[in-house]
Amino acid sequence: MADIAPTPECFDFETGTLIIGAGACGLVAALAAQEAGEEVLVIEADAVPQGSTALSAGLIPAAGTRLQAVVGITDDAALFAADIQKKAKSENDPDLVDALACGSAPVIDWLTDEIGLPFSVVTDFDYPGHSRRRMHGLPTRSGAELIDRLRAAAEDRGIDIICERRAVTLYHSDRKITGVRLERPDGAAESIGCAKLILACNGFGGNRAMVARYMPDIEDAVWFGHDGNRGEAVHWGQALGAATRNLGAYQGHGNVAHPHGILITWAVITQGGFQINSYGQRFWDESQGYSEAARAVLSQPDGRAFAIFDHRIAEIARQFADFKQAEAQGAIKSAESGEALARLLGVPEAALAQEIAARPVGGNDRFERKFDMQPLVPPYMGVQVSGALFHTQGGLETDTDGRVRGTDGSLFPNLFAAGGAACGVSGTGDSGYLSGNGLLAAVVLGYSAGRGGV
Repeated sequence: MADIAPTPECFDFETGTLIIGAGACGLVAALAAQEAGEEVLVIEADAVPQGSTALSAGLIPAAGTRLQAVVGITDDAALFAADIQKKAKSENDPDLVDALACGSAPVIDWLTDEIGLPFSVVTDFDYPGHSRRRMHGLPTRSGAELIDRLRAAAEDRGIDIICERRAVTLYHSDRKITGVRLERPDGAAESIGCAKLILACNGFGGNRAMVARYMPDIEDAVWFGHDGNRGEAVHWGQALGAATRNLGAYQGHGNVAHPHGILITWAVITQGGFQINSYGQRFWDESQGYSEAARAVLSQPDGRAFAIFDHRIAEIARQFADFKQAEAQGAIKSAESGEALARLLGVPEAALAQEIAARPVGGNDRFERKFDMQPLVPPYMGVQVSGALFHTQGGLETDTDGRVRGTDGSLFPNLFAAGGAACGVSGTGDSGYLSGNGLLAAVVLGYSAGRGGV
């Protein structure tokens, strides 16, 4: 239970910058804070830092990077900001959008050149809503690799990461945060004083009561995030008088292999695939995005659907470790005809064959989705999927450096929030989520919070 309390007479020990959470946000903040000359300590509730980052594809959108220039992509922050706002119907704080868009390239270049992470740009397919190819990922295109490399970088630089410590109480003196009370797995407690606190403990998707309260339309979805995302940041902030914003915003995903629980990259859709329901029929315009797909899929019979694509698209998808894992576990079926694939998937043969035949080549379909000139050709492939909640996008309101704002509009002197703990730039629901928004806010706002003075 997240709690606040007055400053105790003494702390067990003290540090300069204390960071709660060792996901991508917390580790980037730690690296940035240390580079700025701060004494840094990171605490993590899990035995090993993983969090929501490890469950993602680890892709970070950034505009105007050196890596984009190398592969001939012309992009800039203004275009990126416009894409973010267009997807969210201008429901975001424009200053925060501009800050994230402008900060994205410097952070990716810093992570590549100074921290040594081998990013490259995804150049063989487009993500919905992005007018340029700006997704940056590591070789395996997995969040597990991202978190492992960030942790290794922090350890190499002597940053202390203490695991199996869950923060339960924030100590304060008026509006200044003075420290944190931690609980160990054995129930013992310890306290840490700090000069600055960064909340990088993500959102509240693992708190079913909060999900039901703030986003009831997705409360029955599979929770694909980290169970440690319990909403402490929001509880602490509200108790301290901090402002919150867009608590109904979230990222869903409608392409999680069922029952295997493996994320299937949306590239199988953007490169020309589509989804059908258990009747073998398409049911929506999939080009809207994978976040919206969660509700679209869950609205189908039994809350399930099937992603249909071909061997050409599968070759593109195999750059993602998750896709290869799904193949290894037998989640993805392959056949030389639509009828044969339908039998493997357990859907009506004639219906699926008709949908494959009806898919346009270079034109719009009955849902007004536009397809390119690449037809689907045998062998055809398919996978049963369901809709899932990945992470929440609303949270504490901050300025563009991650400093938490009070309900009266003033800023807390030494309290920062970033990543899922802070309000992101995905509007008020699920349709405002532009691919990569979660890690964008995690690394860019995390970097700013780490370097922010007190």
